[in-house]
Amino acid sequence: MTVTGKGICELLEGLAPLELAEPWDNPGWQLGDPGVPVERVLLSLDVDEGVCREAVEMSARLIITHHPLFFKEIKEIRLDSPRGALVAGLIKAGIGVYAAHTNLDSARWGVNDALARRLNLRDIQVLRPVREKYLKLVVFVPLDHVDGVREALGKAGAGWIGNYSDCTFGVQGTGTFRPREGTNPYIGTRGQLEKVPEVRLETILPKRLEKQVIEAMLQAHPYEEVAYDLYPLANSFPTGRGLGRVGNLETPRSLEDFVTGLQQVLELSGLRWGGEGKRPVSRVALCGGAGAGLWPEALARGADVLVTGDIGYHDARDMLSAGLNFVDAGHFGTERVILPVLRDYLQEACREKGLPVEFLISRRERDPYNFRS
Repeated sequence: MTVTGKGICELLEGLAPLELAEPWDNPGWQLGDPGVPVERVLLSLDVDEGVCREAVEMSARLIITHHPLFFKEIKEIRLDSPRGALVAGLIKAGIGVYAAHTNLDSARWGVNDALARRLNLRDIQVLRPVREKYLKLVVFVPLDHVDGVREALGKAGAGWIGNYSDCTFGVQGTGTFRPREGTNPYIGTRGQLEKVPEVRLETILPKRLEKQVIEAMLQAHPYEEVAYDLYPLANSFPTGRGLGRVGNLETPRSLEDFVTGLQQVLELSGLRWGGEGKRPVSRVALCGGAGAGLWPEALARGADVLVTGDIGYHDARDMLSAGLNFVDAGHFGTERVILPVLRDYLQEACREKGLPVEFLISRRERDPYNFRS
């Protein structure tokens, strides 16, 4: 059995739906033919000349990268520019590129959860949660098909409230209809008014799952023409997804000891930090990549330190003035942790479906920064 690049990326979107991306972001398919069969995939944070050569050498037909190849509108692709030459090389080699960026940052078990687990945090919570819009679905079902329709709705993703699944409500009544010319009624006779015991079945669903839930409901319902309603809900629900994480250390330690341990765990050649070295640290906020803008949320959630990358001078000053310690472990260093998680997730997803695909992490990709002590 073979699988295309599109098929692999659909598996990834099960982990990191594109709807989770920030408005300014550009995740998704970046380059190449999504319909090409793929047997080997290279995983990286970025796509550069070295990663491209590595993909060619290992016969990978797809690169899944964290950072998009294209962030902004493309006005030109010139072969005498580094970016243009890279794009041309990828096209010539028949290599597709797909990016999972801020959607993977916010995803449950994504970048930030991977970083939190690497730091062995306890009681992990989302630092800036995403709240999702929901719909209420009402469908009228004959009595002997209620269980089948209810089961189909649940399997399609409807009926979740927090950690409770298959949440529905039903009330029995009488449905009436008169089949007309050209109909093929499941119940009743053309031209005659029918009165059928039915259940008004209600459930809720995320707006992003509307299409698949409706399709599942229509497939399970016996009627030729199904009567159903969709209502937008004013209330929204926490998703367990969002930017950043906050959690507790198993054992409090000094800021200096925490920084030393962090450098070892993330295998960093260097990092920057600020705060009082002897100050105790028990609660840690983090955001892989560039997350300095989350420091007010970190402070509000009682964090003693914020771990992220790309901390600017003025943000550092503001954090220290507010009494929040920080560790700048680098953009690369705080995001690289996702690649083994991504590999294992995709490898297992393909194994379950019997798809012979191999996922490899780039060995050539390096942090663009060098550190000198």
